[in-house]
Amino acid sequence: MAKLQVTQVRSAIGRKQNQRETLRTLGLKRIGDVVVKEDRPEIRGMIATVPHLVDVKTVD
Repeated sequence: MAKLQVTQVRSAIGRKQNQRETLRTLGLKRIGDVVVKEDRPEIRGMIATVPHLVDVKTVD
């Protein structure tokens, strides 16, 4: 199964509460943090909530 590399590129300061919680649920705490998650609909939905704060790449 494919994996997604999610990198936080912008700060969560001043963002809505649900966006801050989504970043935390993804495992991102600060700019530059990188996590690798499975490519699942739940993860895609979380990424769709904060596309302006993260960078996503597909990893094998």
